[in-house]
Amino acid sequence: MKPTTRGTLAAVVTGVAATVGAAAPAAASGTVPVPVPLGGVSQPLDMKLPRLGAELPLLKPGVPEGPRYVTGRLVPDRTVPRLPVSSGLPGLAARTPLPHLLDDGFDHLDVDSPTGDLRTVTPGLSVDAPLTAPDGGTFGLPGARVPQTGVLPPVLRTVADGNVGTGPGL
Repeated sequence: MKPTTRGTLAAVVTGVAATVGAAAPAAASGTVPVPVPLGGVSQPLDMKLPRLGAELPLLKPGVPEGPRYVTGRLVPDRTVPRLPVSSGLPGLAARTPLPHLLDDGFDHLDVDSPTGDLRTVTPGLSVDAPLTAPDGGTFGLPGARVPQTGVLPPVLRTVADGNVGTGPGL
């Protein structure tokens, strides 16, 4: 094996190991941190720039509610089941300098919105056939009736939280 091939293989294995090692803590916590690196821009521009960071939640699907069999109906209730999904609201952490107008000092403005729980249930569908169940009075034949459909509404539960504040210094 050539040395360049060995070096390339070692670089690929190192990259895969680093990716797997970084993904495990994010999957365990349920959020992925997203830093916004602005530090390199502040030096060339000779300015104070904001510090930004965010957290993106990971979606966790739940177990769908199965169909329920109801007596007197040919098609089960909840024909298209609703799927529960839990996640979180995205988080934001920002801090920006506020320059003084008359001197060289700075104050700061903080915006902090931590991730919050978000629980949803997707819409579902309930359909009933245009026939009744077979009946002994009609020689075992089903009767005709108006078809019925119903949309099971989606559900969304969350609590959003955030702080905005100012203070002296950076």
